[in-house]
Amino acid sequence: MNRKPINASHAPLRESPLNAQQLYIKKHHRHHHLVAMLRLLVLISFLTIWECAGRFEIIDTFFFSSPCMVLSFFTEMLRDGSFFTHTGITLLETLISFLLITAVSILFATLLWYSKTLSEITEPFLVVLNSLPKSALAPLFIVWLGTGVNTIIVAGISVAIFGSIINLYTGFKSVDSEKLKLIKTLGGNRFDAFHKVVLPSSIPTILSNMKVNIGLALVGVIIGEFLAARRGLGYLIIYGSQVFQLNMVITSIIILCVIAMGLYQCIQWAEHYYKKRA
Repeated sequence: MNRKPINASHAPLRESPLNAQQLYIKKHHRHHHLVAMLRLLVLISFLTIWECAGRFEIIDTFFFSSPCMVLSFFTEMLRDGSFFTHTGITLLETLISFLLITAVSILFATLLWYSKTLSEITEPFLVVLNSLPKSALAPLFIVWLGTGVNTIIVAGISVAIFGSIINLYTGFKSVDSEKLKLIKTLGGNRFDAFHKVVLPSSIPTILSNMKVNIGLALVGVIIGEFLAARRGLGYLIIYGSQVFQLNMVITSIIILCVIAMGLYQCIQWAEHYYKKRA
């Protein structure tokens, strides 16, 4: 039987796994670049429309300001040093509140996981405290602690601490029970189960919780600065609204947006780093 030679040019070509991986990475980077460009385009379009609306008197710049007026006021803040003073105070208070929220919530959620009785007793109280409007507690903090940094930090903690404890405790309870049984079968105690199974498995939950808490801590700090501060971006917002300096108010709000974005991005980088290491 005569067999026809197979022409190599007609043989099906298969992509190697390496080429497929490179194509996927290139497509992934292209998608992220496209998203970044579209975000930038939306921002530029918004600023352009805002500026044009002010220049053509579609909106009253006394109430709504404009990008150029905000930039001019921001430049003045840089010149007189008030930007560094007020932004630094707000950022420091936010970071302290955030670190305390993270540490206390992990500690308390761990205690609840260790003691079922304690969790059954305290869980209803945590739910009630988490549902309270935290702005209503700020005047009490002023009476108890006075006006100053301590009151602002406590206000920042109060916004996120109860919800953070509930979320972490729920995450600890959601760990695979088969792994816990394996630790117990091998002779491990409850500390071994928490150290070797619960905590490592809950790191993604902790990081996700931190991304929420960093924004809530900033919100709580601003609430505290509204009522009990003489420095900080929250103080500038209240003072600017009282004396009708709307440029000060809007500039402070924009700075807060940039701070919130930067802090969130830092936590997100930590999460990406952990996922690469895992």
